[in-house]
Amino acid sequence: MKRGCKRIFSFFVLLLTLASGVLCGPVQAFASPAKTVRSVTPQKMEVHYINVGQGDSTLIKCGDQAALIDAGDDSKGTLIQNYLKKQGIKKLDYLILTHPDTDHIGGAPVIITKFDIDKVFVSNYEKDNKAYQKLIQALDDKLLKYSTPEVGTGYPLGTATLTILAPNDEYDNPNDSSIALMIQNGSNKFLFSGDAGEDAEADILSNKMDVSADVYKAGHHGSKYSTSQDFFNAVSPTYAVISCGEDNAYGHPHAETLNTFRMNGVDVYRTDEDGTIIATSDGEDIIFNVPPSESWKAGEFTGSLSEAVQPKAQQPAQEKEVVSDPAPEIEEPELSGITYVLNNNTKKFHNPDCGSVDTIKSKNREDTTKTRDEIIGAGYVPCKKCNP
Repeated sequence: MKRGCKRIFSFFVLLLTLASGVLCGPVQAFASPAKTVRSVTPQKMEVHYINVGQGDSTLIKCGDQAALIDAGDDSKGTLIQNYLKKQGIKKLDYLILTHPDTDHIGGAPVIITKFDIDKVFVSNYEKDNKAYQKLIQALDDKLLKYSTPEVGTGYPLGTATLTILAPNDEYDNPNDSSIALMIQNGSNKFLFSGDAGEDAEADILSNKMDVSADVYKAGHHGSKYSTSQDFFNAVSPTYAVISCGEDNAYGHPHAETLNTFRMNGVDVYRTDEDGTIIATSDGEDIIFNVPPSESWKAGEFTGSLSEAVQPKAQQPAQEKEVVSDPAPEIEEPELSGITYVLNNNTKKFHNPDCGSVDTIKSKNREDTTKTRDEIIGAGYVPCKKCNP
């Protein structure tokens, strides 16, 4: 019996040794989430650029997981809620609110109230407006924790990976404080930069992270103060999506941005022309539900000077449809009215749509129609950010 017991014991030792050798490989292989994602056959991923007028809201579905980036203004909460329900969404794995401007977070309280949410990401900029206060109240009511994600961190979304690119600093305006992120499914890459301007784009590039993407959601609704040439060159997109409202007061998209896309052969899709745009990725190919825009129509500023971000006042121009090859530049309407915004406290002057304008206290702000030379002659210096 003793000899038999020894044989049985030796047999079990042999089995355990063999088992440990077999198991070590897979355990080590799964140590890296990134490798796990790449080793799996990509699932179908849908990116829904929801038409919320002058604002942003994007739903991403991959496998049985879903993320919502921004939620339009406070009049679009129910619209987004109904859209998500039609898409079969019962829970959001991520709610990402890029920055606290009303046209990005206004509808979020409805979404927070109506859906279960795992993770909530917000910008590091706290804005003193009613939309932000309602957002925080809704999060507190649901006992939801929220945080600003760390740059470089990756999060799984089905077989896709969501990687945080910004914010890289604490900025003096909400736009540059936008959360920027890349979503990659197989070899397909989708870039979102919120309303980040040229300074924030430069900071993203300074991280030396790969920001090349197939689909680029144009920064700040196609504003000329986003999508700097260096940033565009690094992204080098095949497709661009512009989320903006028809005949919006800000003049989005601007001619400069459209020119950049047109001159580089980028297919442009616009919610103001096509409504909700859906891009479907299988990890290798991307298919859109609508054809690319052919109008190349720039917006015209029609808003009031009291708006938070103000493009230069513009006079209407005849719409032109350009079909010649090579593509000529898109004409921008002539400028009239207000030329610059002065800060009587710092003695700086800004372009009307500079991101720093909305941080100027009303008692220190002066709108002017004077020329640049006249303003400099009066002792003002140009803003280094917008370089007027």
